[in-house]
Amino acid sequence: MKDIQEIIGRENEQAVLKECIASNRPEFIAVYGRRRIGKTFLIKQFFKNKFDFYLTGVYDSNLSESLELFNTQLEKFSGKKWPKANSWLKAFGQLENYLASLKKKKVVVFIDELPWLDTPRSRFIRALEFFWNSWGDSQTNLKFIVCGSATTWMTDKLLGDKGGLHNRVTRKIYLAPFNLHDTEKLLKANGIKWNKHQIIDCYMVVGGTPFYLSKMDRALSLAQNVDRLFFHHEGELRDEYEFLFRSLFKNSTIYRRIVELLAKKAIGMTRDNIISSLKVADGGKLTEAIKDLIKCDFIREYKAFGKKERNRLYQLTDLFTLFYLKFVKDNRSEDEGFWLSQVNAPSLNSWSGYAFEQVCLHHIQQIKKALGISGVATEISSWTGITDGKKTGQIDLIIDRKDETINLCEMKYSRTEYDITPPYLRKLYNRMENFRESTKTKKALHLTMVTVNGIVHNAQWNDIQNEVNADHLFQK
Repeated sequence: MKDIQEIIGRENEQAVLKECIASNRPEFIAVYGRRRIGKTFLIKQFFKNKFDFYLTGVYDSNLSESLELFNTQLEKFSGKKWPKANSWLKAFGQLENYLASLKKKKVVVFIDELPWLDTPRSRFIRALEFFWNSWGDSQTNLKFIVCGSATTWMTDKLLGDKGGLHNRVTRKIYLAPFNLHDTEKLLKANGIKWNKHQIIDCYMVVGGTPFYLSKMDRALSLAQNVDRLFFHHEGELRDEYEFLFRSLFKNSTIYRRIVELLAKKAIGMTRDNIISSLKVADGGKLTEAIKDLIKCDFIREYKAFGKKERNRLYQLTDLFTLFYLKFVKDNRSEDEGFWLSQVNAPSLNSWSGYAFEQVCLHHIQQIKKALGISGVATEISSWTGITDGKKTGQIDLIIDRKDETINLCEMKYSRTEYDITPPYLRKLYNRMENFRESTKTKKALHLTMVTVNGIVHNAQWNDIQNEVNADHLFQK
């Protein structure tokens, strides 16, 4: 058994698990979230690897192989021989007989990668339904936990089941990517002592996925780590993108086409734009794919300021995917020091600016807290000014507040304090007035700078109403 490690973050999720263990009723707990997000780690560490039964599905296995694994685990945990079941209905019947024989105050069952057990024609979900409805939900000491990386299967087939499992799950725990606060804690726990700027740079490459962050080697610089993980011919994350989509989505082609299209459109695209560009039908499959990508934190749905709901935009915000598609997917270089050689390259500078904007969009709550408006209702949007068919300005983050104020956020990435020059300040004011004229808003407009290292406090600084920096973004 591996040593028990500290659980970083996940305070709310741990609180839910504690409530489940303390309750005097049967609990059916579903933990879901994308691949590598830490679902298995959370459950194993929280329960200190002490389960009365544990089984994990195996990617691309068939019914016979899955039942063989089940039989092996049942014999391991029960300490006796069982005939190999030839169906999931019989397998769950054996599990019921074994669990019923335990005389314990709490019986904990953990089935990991549940979707991978639901192979074609296996009738797995109906057998699970019968097990729970006929026996499990009457066992007050039973804590039945299931996990799955195939988020769409978990939400549609388990949580969204219209049959016997409808509303049977007693607790739903969704694991989102780490924010910067928990990212810093994880890196420090692994002996990595980077400053906030370096941690933001790391986040811009791999996002808040704990598994990717855990692969950083404390003896190397960030650039060396990126080369080792992505550009070395045996880099651990070199082929991750391909498997990520195959493991999450049954038919991954349409999902990848949407993501790779949005990667080329910084501000995002409307549904009509996506349909036109991909030449796909406007139907249920597209709707399902977009919905699934939102659920799995790949894209976000938002609206342009003042536009109707039907004109909502879709934007790729997953930082790992953005980095991979920009630098790794079509990289034909055999230079295993590729990333080290990119310092100050124009492509790196343009990517850094856009990636930092996405970091900010992942930390809207921290920005609101820095502005002192955590409790104020807001709407998040963007705006593109068009006059006589020409683009006159763009604001990527607008925080429209119920207190008659709008924050026009300018997100700027730089390695030092950002210097607002007189020409740049004029640009900001011209764009603000363009926005006011275009939208006819009567609200107060606040110029808001979001930067990594703050702003040079020069004469122009006095014209900026709000300033947010890395210290604010790293708040919990």
